[in-house]
Amino acid sequence: MGALEIFLPVCDYHLAATLDSGQVFRWRQNREAWEGIIGSHCLQLTQRENGIHAAAARPVESWEFLREFLQTKTDLAAVLKTFPDDEPMRRAIRACRGLRLLRQDPWECLASFILSSTKQIVQIRQIIALLGERFGEPMKNCDGQTVFTFPTPQKIAAATEAELRACKMGFRAPSLLNAARQIAGREFDLEQIRQLDYGQARMKLMTLRGVGGKIADCVLLFAYGYDTAFPVDVWIERALQELYFPRWRASAQRLRNFANTHFGPHAGYAQQYLFHYMRTRAQAG
Repeated sequence: MGALEIFLPVCDYHLAATLDSGQVFRWRQNREAWEGIIGSHCLQLTQRENGIHAAAARPVESWEFLREFLQTKTDLAAVLKTFPDDEPMRRAIRACRGLRLLRQDPWECLASFILSSTKQIVQIRQIIALLGERFGEPMKNCDGQTVFTFPTPQKIAAATEAELRACKMGFRAPSLLNAARQIAGREFDLEQIRQLDYGQARMKLMTLRGVGGKIADCVLLFAYGYDTAFPVDVWIERALQELYFPRWRASAQRLRNFANTHFGPHAGYAQQYLFHYMRTRAQAG
């Protein structure tokens, strides 16, 4: 017999920062709750003092998928201790304390970040919403409204490029279609990535059309848990330049070399704190 709700005890968890920090694109805030879909589970998550309350649209037999997605068992204090003890990092931690890295489905994560190329977060959300409406499976959320699952590789592989472009993804359509067809045709095995070291996994992902170093690092960090992956985009370049090299213009390679050596074994975690800190600071300003 499944349950419609559960309370997950966890300390030092900032749900809003975690779900709104550019890791995922299908969660939205509705009053106190955050609404989203994980696989075939439609959920409402609400921050509580000592944990997270979760409600599901349909009874759930096992909630382990949610613990894994939210990474509630991560020892955040231990992770934060590995960050460099410098003023920019201290400011980012103060601003974003409790932010966690999620553990997403590899296909949804890969497809989402292929679609993210040169787009702002609000635009990425719009593209993915259209993709779900046209190629996902309909289901009811906790309020009885119709929502859609993330389309499978098989569903996307059967689409035409024109149909995908109708979801406003533009030049990203061929890349998404190529990845879906390789995965659906078993030419590319997303599960095999877990067996590779970081460098091998990164190179493997970059064999897919439209997947460069930044997208590969996002997928490795947010779907597979490679904490050394350090995605570098415009926000991170700006953060590194402004916070660590304020007096002179550092080259992209210099910034990459600095990132590879400065932030420790959980560099990807540090990156996400810097990323969200810079975004929220810009929005507040």
